[in-house]
Amino acid sequence: MPPPADIVKVAIEWPGANAQLIEMDQKRPLSSIIREVCDGWSLSGSEQFALRYADGPQLYITEQSRGEIKNGTILRLAISPARAARQLLERIQSHGIDARLEALKELAKLSADPTFATEFINMEGIGTLARLVESGTHFGEMLAFTLTAFLELMDHGIVSWDLISLSFIKQIAGYVNQPMVDVSILQRSLAILESMVLNSHSLYHRVAQEITVGQLIGHLQVSNQEIQTYAIALINALFLKAPEDRRQVSAQHPLHTHVIRGNRPIKAEMAHQLYVLQVLTFNLLEERMMTKMDPNDQAQRDIIFELRRIAFDGENDPTGTEKRKAMYTKDYKMLGFTNHVNPAMDFTQTPPGMLALDNMLYLAKVHQDTYIRIVLENSSREDKHECPFGRCAIELTRMLCEILQVGELPNEGCNDYHPMFFTHDRAWEEFFCVCIQLLNKTWKEMRATAEDFNKVMQVVREQITRALAMKPSSLDQLKNKLRGLNYSEILRLRQSERMSQDDFQSPPIIELRERIQPEILELIKQQRLNRLCEGSCFRKLGNRRRQEKFWFCRLSLNHKVLHYGDLDESPQGEVPFELLSDKIPVSDIKSVVTGKDCPHMKEKSALKQNKEVLELAFSVLYDPDETLNFVAPNKYEYCIWTDGLCALLGREMGSDLTRSDLDTLISMEMKLRLLDLENITIPEAPPPVPKEPSSYNFTYNYS
Repeated sequence: MPPPADIVKVAIEWPGANAQLIEMDQKRPLSSIIREVCDGWSLSGSEQFALRYADGPQLYITEQSRGEIKNGTILRLAISPARAARQLLERIQSHGIDARLEALKELAKLSADPTFATEFINMEGIGTLARLVESGTHFGEMLAFTLTAFLELMDHGIVSWDLISLSFIKQIAGYVNQPMVDVSILQRSLAILESMVLNSHSLYHRVAQEITVGQLIGHLQVSNQEIQTYAIALINALFLKAPEDRRQVSAQHPLHTHVIRGNRPIKAEMAHQLYVLQVLTFNLLEERMMTKMDPNDQAQRDIIFELRRIAFDGENDPTGTEKRKAMYTKDYKMLGFTNHVNPAMDFTQTPPGMLALDNMLYLAKVHQDTYIRIVLENSSREDKHECPFGRCAIELTRMLCEILQVGELPNEGCNDYHPMFFTHDRAWEEFFCVCIQLLNKTWKEMRATAEDFNKVMQVVREQITRALAMKPSSLDQLKNKLRGLNYSEILRLRQSERMSQDDFQSPPIIELRERIQPEILELIKQQRLNRLCEGSCFRKLGNRRRQEKFWFCRLSLNHKVLHYGDLDESPQGEVPFELLSDKIPVSDIKSVVTGKDCPHMKEKSALKQNKEVLELAFSVLYDPDETLNFVAPNKYEYCIWTDGLCALLGREMGSDLTRSDLDTLISMEMKLRLLDLENITIPEAPPPVPKEPSSYNFTYNYS
């Protein structure tokens, strides 16, 4: 007979004694179990003791976390968090250097435990550590352990970073600026400065006065990848918080030389920081991308005149206004603008706005021979086969902005950086120059006409995305990849991929799919509602490194009430309705909103509005003008809840997961039913294509 679910068999250790093997009743108070364990070893004052895990992080066990204990776990009896915090604080303030070092070493280890951290912080422990740093009398190991403990304690989000003093910031910045500082101290100092910048707007200005990006770039030239990673992370943090007119990074050369082309493989955290830097660098283009051209702005119109002058070798303007207008109109038509009379109108749509004109001017000035060749080559073709340079450059710029997601915030956990963008100070413009030559080449290979413009752009998009997926390490490598992806190769790849897919496009299959879809969709709706009745645990948004608070929400079994309430720990299994103190009648729900429309996303800073959080956020709006705000733990739970709430309100579901579920279930059901089809009439030869799909001759039975 299996043991009761509430009984967990564990071993408990105590130094110098034999371990106790007990059956822990999870229904009994933890204090009662600790008293019994202390009695087994004849230890008095059980209230001064607590249980910790013997392995791993060795966290303290609380009433909230005890549900995570499994059969066979080894625990350790230890002094309570409050007692440990008091003792360590006393030892840290002692005069003995050895005693102080051992205390700081133990504190650095215990500070990761939220239970201990709360007790230590309540005893003004952070202020004590800050004063030790400000005194400037600690060096080497002692300082490294002090900084480690400080960072761990602050990362729990219990106290605000705004409490940090200016003298503390100056001291930490001094460690970063010193040429010969211990690696462990430098690493922790960089991490502390990053957290200051990210968690406090006022501290950003103080840190920015003490640390410059130029000083941080020097740390990219070391051989220690951990230091390089922390330096890039701080550069990214300063970049994020800086005013728009001060956002500028020029770290491509040291990054490419010392990081990307280094002998060591790029670790995941470094790859993420490179991705973030890449995104932030491209986002500098957003302002120009969203700026419309002012047709009445003479300075902007002069750029178009310059494009014309470079292309046609500065021909002298004819005398007379009418002759000049006629000549300009002819030239602008040869340059491929849509509006021949006033090409400034071509740049009034955003995106790509003025960014397209910037790209064209860069090509014309920096790669003048290429620019002139493209323009003159196309102007010499017959009209129907000319590749309109102006229109192509504008549409290509828009496409590149979409492919590289210009203007979007970094996605937490994403490592998708492209090494080649760190090889050149003007990588964006050079990338455009490579791609506009590709477009011109593909246009010729397709023997395209003006009517084929969109088809050519689709092929070019595929060529670029396939080449980027190969992660070329330089722009020259990108050119080689694109040479191998000519139009013939794209056709071959498309054909190969089509042949490898299941053929579900025949008319009988399409009709079968249409019949099955409604019942499958109803099945998905019921599954979503059932999951809402089981409920889900959600994290509360907090400090970026740790989010320890939870809450739970579930739908009543009669689908009439949403029950929710706060939890101290992530639950194991369902949470009973009795423990959820708050509720919302479904009849009071007005709507469900997602992403940027959520109230809690509008209130968040730009930093917190990263792509991942936005994609997982949704809110329930209910009477009277109240909201219940969610951030799902993953995309699956997000789709479950948004679909379920829409089904609850009688609205159409439309998440990616619903469509994915639908396709999967329909495919499975179709395969099963197709096995039972009877009397299928298959012609010996393919019949001519009929005018109406219904004229196919086929019969089958549904089981």
